[in-house]
Amino acid sequence: MLRVILKRLVLMPFLILGIVTATFVLAQFTKGNPLVSIIGARALDNPDVVAAAKARWGLDRSVPERYLIYVDNLAHGDLGTSFRTKQPVLLDLAQRLPATLELVICAMMVGAVSGIILGVVSAQFRDTPADHAARLFALLGSCIPMFWLGLLALFIFSVQTHLLPGPGRVDIRADPPPTITGFLLIDTLVSGEWASFMDAARHLILPSLVLGWSVTGIVARMVRASMLDVLGQDFVTMARSKGAGEVRVLVNHALRNALIPALTILGFTFAYLITGSVLVETIFSWPGIGSYAVDAARSLDYPAITGVTIVGGLGFLIANLLTDIAYAAVDPRMRAAA
Repeated sequence: MLRVILKRLVLMPFLILGIVTATFVLAQFTKGNPLVSIIGARALDNPDVVAAAKARWGLDRSVPERYLIYVDNLAHGDLGTSFRTKQPVLLDLAQRLPATLELVICAMMVGAVSGIILGVVSAQFRDTPADHAARLFALLGSCIPMFWLGLLALFIFSVQTHLLPGPGRVDIRADPPPTITGFLLIDTLVSGEWASFMDAARHLILPSLVLGWSVTGIVARMVRASMLDVLGQDFVTMARSKGAGEVRVLVNHALRNALIPALTILGFTFAYLITGSVLVETIFSWPGIGSYAVDAARSLDYPAITGVTIVGGLGFLIANLLTDIAYAAVDPRMRAAA
């Protein structure tokens, strides 16, 4: 297994270079003028200002020159400077990544737990009304567009019933909690601000449920299929013949083996949610890298667009590696094959 991990680590820089090259080329040939976000539309009529801005941001160089400079800076850990925020892209991403990770982790917990429960119930009560209801609920989570579901959830639970707060990570009228890690739930707990902790937790509920429901359907279908396969195995029949209770058979014998294929899906889903949370972050005004990517695309902020893509690609690669490690940890056949 160590050989597989080392091989992946060696290949990772080349894969990142491929992602950087594709993203850089596509961004350079996108229609629009990035100078609008740098100096404003009115200053475009002033040739001196335009020339100075191009020289300042390297836009007067050819595309191959800009690419080589970008790759050289990237090798030294520099993702460039954002046209829009005028800050290093790395700093922008570091400030916004905790918000996205906090949302994605909560959404993964919602999706994984509900998906596993629905998958087990659906398999145990196969072709019964409980099975049909569980499958329909899971299917709706995969089919309903997230932007529509997010707007509907805000309208019902925030605007009409006032059961849950609206957009944002905390109430805009409250004093912001101290920034320690960037994860508000952790920061408010460490600083002992219980009111802020409850406020941050309540703001997480709606976006987590909306984002997590899209994961529920994927996990539920995978667990159901695996459970149906495992429940027909001889060792499950033997456990029942020895008098083991149904709950013990399901949890200790069937579910443990059925979760192995689901690990792969969970790993890829986590990476997908990091970059796929764009719509949810936009609807709920969540200050993560998803909303940062939207703002960067609107203003043709090339360094920011490339930086977000690199972080997303790196997330997929790391998730893929961690999935393989987890797969090997729970499946002895994988360790033997490696």
